[in-house]
Amino acid sequence: MTVLSTWFRRRKVARFTVLAAGIALVTGGGAALAAGSPDSARTVTGVSAAATDSGIAPAMACSQVASLDLAAAVPDVPFEITSAAEVPAADNTLGNWAYCNVQGVIAPQIHFQLRLPQTGWQADYLQLGCGGLCGNVSTGNAAASYGCVPLTSGAFAVGSSDEGHYQGGGLFSTDAALRADFGYKSDHWLAQVAKVLVKQYYGQSATHSYFDGCSQGGHQALTEAQRYPTDFDGIVAGAPANNFTALNTFSHAWTAQSVFLNGGPATITTADLAPLHAAVLKGCDAPADGIVTDPLACGWDPASITCKAGQTSTASDFCLTSDQVTTLRRIYAGPTDEHGALLYPGYQLRGSELNWAGIIVPTTATGTTGDMSFVRETIRYQVFDEPHPELTYRDVKFTAAYFKKIMQPNEGTYDATDPDLTAFKKAGGKLILWHGLRDQHIPAVGTMAYYKAVQNVMGGAAATSSFARLFLLPGVAHCGGGQGPDKLDALTAVVAWVTKGEAPDSLLTTAVDTSGKTTATRPAYPFPYIAGNTTGGPADEASSYTPVRSTAEANLTLNWLSSFRSGYETVGNWIHGKWVVSKGKA
Repeated sequence: MTVLSTWFRRRKVARFTVLAAGIALVTGGGAALAAGSPDSARTVTGVSAAATDSGIAPAMACSQVASLDLAAAVPDVPFEITSAAEVPAADNTLGNWAYCNVQGVIAPQIHFQLRLPQTGWQADYLQLGCGGLCGNVSTGNAAASYGCVPLTSGAFAVGSSDEGHYQGGGLFSTDAALRADFGYKSDHWLAQVAKVLVKQYYGQSATHSYFDGCSQGGHQALTEAQRYPTDFDGIVAGAPANNFTALNTFSHAWTAQSVFLNGGPATITTADLAPLHAAVLKGCDAPADGIVTDPLACGWDPASITCKAGQTSTASDFCLTSDQVTTLRRIYAGPTDEHGALLYPGYQLRGSELNWAGIIVPTTATGTTGDMSFVRETIRYQVFDEPHPELTYRDVKFTAAYFKKIMQPNEGTYDATDPDLTAFKKAGGKLILWHGLRDQHIPAVGTMAYYKAVQNVMGGAAATSSFARLFLLPGVAHCGGGQGPDKLDALTAVVAWVTKGEAPDSLLTTAVDTSGKTTATRPAYPFPYIAGNTTGGPADEASSYTPVRSTAEANLTLNWLSSFRSGYETVGNWIHGKWVVSKGKA
């Protein structure tokens, strides 16, 4: 009898029906750690750690891994290995190293994969997050790791999971056990299993463990830092969907209802985005390269280009109807209740318009958007005990009562918004947060708000920066792409922070064309500092920039209906068939 069949005999798990089709968000990233200081100008140069030797060799053959029975080693996490096979270096998307490809299942259905290097291993373990609602196991792409030599040379054993969904897409279910796996423990369980397998394969434990993810992967990263603070020494969280419930319900429904105003056809479509963006850049006094470095400081009002009586909007003489002004004002303001309080601590920043296509606005007036789809799956299959296949984004109500109805039963499981990172800091953990300022999926303001909450709880900016720093990337869309330099290497930076105590005073971001040629570089400084071209040098050269304190970022305040309160989601247990989260000792 297998480990999993034994587990199912011990615990009766209700049958479930997978009802929702997920949407995979784009993940990506990469660049090089740069030197610099918020208090002094320095030339930005890339730093990458090189592999020093062939690494630690495996202690057993890959073919033997599939027959391992390690149930006793992780008694609280029933799992089994389903396969183990050698993969040549030529087929490895992470770098030039052969690996033992280990696949398995953690009960009831968390599928996982490990890439165990056959050469080059430097006693490190790296766990990767996923995107959207997950649903796929993917160890082939690491966010924020552009040019990371340890990764390309096989220094890390690499693992990832599907967070408990079936293969082939971001599928979700109304089953209570799968909700808890997705929202709470799947990454912690994988970390336990992976570390045991690493120790067995190499004959020694990993010296350091790291987590890297963007979007849902960023959410996973913060879940680990908050709930399981000793799992990882270093964590990179990009564009985190950590305020999961409010984001997928209120933020996305707000933009959808704003675009399809009063249930009618879309007021703004893809065709409007280029001239709208040009108007925004003019209103925000953007530099010649079109990158607004501090968009939080721009308060451009769409009403300033309202169409005059008898005027018809054209590409060369662009103007907005009154409905379009209403739509845009709502998008830039964020979702609010009947009293004007935000229902999500964020909103779209001015300058992000070119990235709205297909996500916030449709191609045609009667088309669909990604935001509509995300809300549909959330309110149909995630936030209520029973499925409601009839619901759409139009059914979301922006009231304090509806907010309470949605948030209270779900935030402890789905969300990772606890700002108290005391245990993570005490364990020696290091956290790098990063977010593109033109993110069309997850407003960067939400990450700023969370980081400021961490600062408030952890003793201020200086105390927080000793273990956690936030970097904001101008012009960059969701997890990469957009119009600004979008490649960065936060992974090398967090490794240096953990192993050498070298806190990143800046990160170098890079733009690369289709041929792989670098076309622009720019530094990103820790929040609330921005990169200002104080030298008058070329806009596409990092050496032109020095750190400038952003008053808008430093003074950011939000009237949010909820709060980043401490300790409410520390412990979860099954009570009367439901996963209940309460404050307590992990």
